[in-house]
Amino acid sequence: MRFPTEDTPVSSQIRDNPKRWPYFKDAIGAIDGSHIHAYPPSFSRHLYYNRKGFISQNCLFVCDFDLNFTFALTGWEGSASDARLWGVARNDGLNIPPGKYLLADSGFPSCKELLIPYRGVRYHLAEWGRASVR
Repeated sequence: MRFPTEDTPVSSQIRDNPKRWPYFKDAIGAIDGSHIHAYPPSFSRHLYYNRKGFISQNCLFVCDFDLNFTFALTGWEGSASDARLWGVARNDGLNIPPGKYLLADSGFPSCKELLIPYRGVRYHLAEWGRASVR
């Protein structure tokens, strides 16, 4: 895995799409947590229950726009939030080049290295409503 640097060229997925260029020209990928089923020892099983009620480990992954993994943080309890894993990852080698950012969901904190949706805004509802007409 190799994380993008300041000199990494803009992905063709961004550069060649007028809906994305120039709005996402400084985006270097996307980040999200993923719950993977786990079988921890019985004495620590309670830590691995996630918010959906099953036992898992929470793993944090970063992908570039060519769908290559560029960072992975694995093995955390299912009860750990994406925001908590973000803080750990920042101290564990996840370096975002200056002026660049990752796309993230609302489970992450608001900061200059992440572009997250506005809280409380329901996106694309009009488009979803028209989808049944097509």
